[in-house]
Amino acid sequence: MHQILKDATLYFSCATPNLATVIPAMDLIDKKLTTYSLNPKYSPAICAAVGLAKQTLNRYYQLTDSTEVYRITMVLHPRHKLTYFKKANWEEGWIDTAKMIAQDAFECSCTAEETGDHNG
Repeated sequence: MHQILKDATLYFSCATPNLATVIPAMDLIDKKLTTYSLNPKYSPAICAAVGLAKQTLNRYYQLTDSTEVYRITMVLHPRHKLTYFKKANWEEGWIDTAKMIAQDAFECSCTAEETGDHNG
């Protein structure tokens, strides 16, 4: 567990992560925290502490839902698209919403291009 947190800290503080790398990194950390929090080889105190860390991560993770940028970025990213969410077993309703948000942003962008209104 130490190594994944160290790697994440170094990556996010030294590199310039883009939005399309943040979600997969958070998913990986969440998966590892889940595994460690349920592992009976660790004491209950360690499992509880890891569970609290997972809750904290998820609180920040949920903030990505408050902005459309994360959804649009993931949907438009050539490597991820909607397939990423499907493979990660995200809820179908969330995937549908992400698709709709990306489509609306594209249509808005096209309309702005056609009318010459580049403010939105």
